[in-house]
Amino acid sequence: MSEVRITPDDTPDLKQLDPLLDEYRGQKGAVIPVLQKAQKIYGYLPPEVLRRIAAGMRVPLSKIYGVATFYSQFYLTRRGRHIVRQCDGTACHVRGAGKIVERMEQELGIRAGQTTADYRVTCEVVYCLGSCGLAPVAVVNDQTIGKLAPEKMTTILRSLE
Repeated sequence: MSEVRITPDDTPDLKQLDPLLDEYRGQKGAVIPVLQKAQKIYGYLPPEVLRRIAAGMRVPLSKIYGVATFYSQFYLTRRGRHIVRQCDGTACHVRGAGKIVERMEQELGIRAGQTTADYRVTCEVVYCLGSCGLAPVAVVNDQTIGKLAPEKMTTILRSLE
């Protein structure tokens, strides 16, 4: 399945769910893989998609929402083209992660946990990336970057198209 970009004015093309729902129709315990694949298609799980999944799988919408809101891997709001996860776990925190987060917020004009209005960057704070030896560390579009400083984060953010 090809990835779909949704503009703020558009609604998702729900027909893209048909092959996915056909593949999992009647399978018990398939809610998580269906949500994962739907999120891969749309980039997040808009309400229309959740309703279509519930109807197509004959599962109550409340159960679909329950699963989608329980697991942190699922997103109910649109995210940016670039995802920046700054660690603020203990090692990163004592080595200045707070100042990096402040710089990200200033540079992007958003708060941690938000997405820029143009959907260019989503900025998140996480509490351990498992790379304490590289502290302070961030993951930018699945690439781990260590030994960060506020100035280095500014350069990184400005390089994201």
